[in-house]
Amino acid sequence: MEKIKITQLRSIIDRPRRQKDTMKALGLKRINHSVEQEASPQILGMVNKIKHLVKVEEA
Repeated sequence: MEKIKITQLRSIIDRPRRQKDTMKALGLKRINHSVEQEASPQILGMVNKIKHLVKVEEA
């Protein structure tokens, strides 16, 4: 399966609990922190919910 690189660009301070939990589930901890994940439908759905906070690239 294809991999994607997810980078946190914006803070999660003053964000709803669900968005904070989604960031934590993806493994993002701080601004400019990046993780690589498989591009499964579940991961892509999570990224779609927080697309205003992250940058996504193909790895």
